[in-house]
Amino acid sequence: MSRPVRAPGARALLCACALLLTATACSGKDAARTGTGSGSPRSGDTISTAGPEPAPSDLATQKLDWKTCPPPNSSEDSGAGRPPGKDWECATLRAPLDYAHPHGGTIGIAMIRARATDQSHRIGSLLFNFGGPGGSGVTTLPSFADDYRTLRTRYDLVSFDPRGVGRSDGVTCLDDKQLDAYYAADAAPATPAAAKALLDRIHQYNNGCRQRSGKILPYVGTANAARDMDLMRQVLGDDKLHYFGISYGTELGGVYAHLFPKNVGRGVLDGVVDPTTDPVRSALAQAAGFQLALGNYMTACTRTHDNCPTEQQITALLDRLDKKPIPTGDPAGRTLTKSLATTGIAQSLYSKDFWDYLTEGVEDAENGDGKILLALADSMNGRGPDGRYSSLQASLAAVTCADFAQRYGPEDVEAKRAEFRKASPVFGDFMAWSLLQCSGWPVKGEWQTPDVSAKGAAPVLVVGNTGDPATPYEGARRMAQELGPGVGVEMTYRGEGHGAYDSGNACVKKAVDAYLMEGTVPGRGTVCS
Repeated sequence: MSRPVRAPGARALLCACALLLTATACSGKDAARTGTGSGSPRSGDTISTAGPEPAPSDLATQKLDWKTCPPPNSSEDSGAGRPPGKDWECATLRAPLDYAHPHGGTIGIAMIRARATDQSHRIGSLLFNFGGPGGSGVTTLPSFADDYRTLRTRYDLVSFDPRGVGRSDGVTCLDDKQLDAYYAADAAPATPAAAKALLDRIHQYNNGCRQRSGKILPYVGTANAARDMDLMRQVLGDDKLHYFGISYGTELGGVYAHLFPKNVGRGVLDGVVDPTTDPVRSALAQAAGFQLALGNYMTACTRTHDNCPTEQQITALLDRLDKKPIPTGDPAGRTLTKSLATTGIAQSLYSKDFWDYLTEGVEDAENGDGKILLALADSMNGRGPDGRYSSLQASLAAVTCADFAQRYGPEDVEAKRAEFRKASPVFGDFMAWSLLQCSGWPVKGEWQTPDVSAKGAAPVLVVGNTGDPATPYEGARRMAQELGPGVGVEMTYRGEGHGAYDSGNACVKKAVDAYLMEGTVPGRGTVCS
């Protein structure tokens, strides 16, 4: 749960509300990025992303064959799943599989767009990445396009499935039944035997990734996704890349700005990843962020409800589930385990619009009914109503492990567990053990931390949310600083949930729209509440 994620918007929540009643789930714009890597990181050491050649001219001048979009498929996509309407077109971009050898094989990058409604005042294309990494832009953008209808008047709205995601050769690791068991198993072991079992499961998962998707695993990192974005810019006919990155999409946008500073147009980063943190510090910050969000939820809940859970009740519930899972009414016979309940509780903290589900879910679980928390966990894990998993979490692991060079072992986790527990009594153990994710991964990572310095780039608006559980507020300031003077422009939203633009705050929307539509840069230190 530690390389951050995108909060569901209001319509996803309405979808989830209906689906929860039937013990199924609806994926939101993003799901949590789990803890990465292993080994002993060198704090502050940054590996450059520069080097490989640009795409060959025949790829840079290719013509996209835009056609009516196919319906979403839960085994490929990880968005909310609403079929695109008649305004949407899909195409496949051909990109070098390996930019170090750009004249070799290619990979298909699935894209989607809706043309600007006011063509006479069209600015260009606005490219979206909704985070993960692992979220399907092809599915997500049309599902949430109402949030961006003002921007669509002057931009073609464009998104894509990054390499290794969804319809762009989405990474797969295990089959659906295996994934059911994997996500239900103990993810926060308390004994050496349980820790060994966890590590064995991670190695089995990672070996499955190698067996099923090994050919693409070396090429799915963030730097290559950024190079794909510049190829899209060229093929779409834009002189500059106008970009809206959310959650992990902010890291992708920062890496793009570093690699192609002269090609940066108007850019917005919302729900900002801290580019200066290694996996341990990132996971610790996220544990503290979820703990903060849980406290904010409890404070708000007591103002309007009389059945609000306390932290002690939640901790006790998780301990009971660790010993004895409870039924959920799931057709496949799945029960609610401690791991699934922890995942579901974390998912509910991504937006305050989910808080009522958390209240009801905990109350139901204490009465022996786990369906609501299971549905929330399914949303986080990318499991559709049909029992099929998207590539969401497998892609997340693949990109994370391709990016970060750190590889941690159980001894590293044990050395840090007290610090994690201090950061979060509820989520600390869960986050600490997630650091094993890349243990035994078949591909080496590229960097210790990403380089996002972008001297000479146009201003990039960086929006931080003080109550963000997944990308703590401090990350926005550090991203703005790392982008460099005259590039990173920080803005603050004093609110709850992950991200700011789709929170409903009029101040945030006005400032972001003014920059993207008119080029008006907000004053430094602008605060919305």
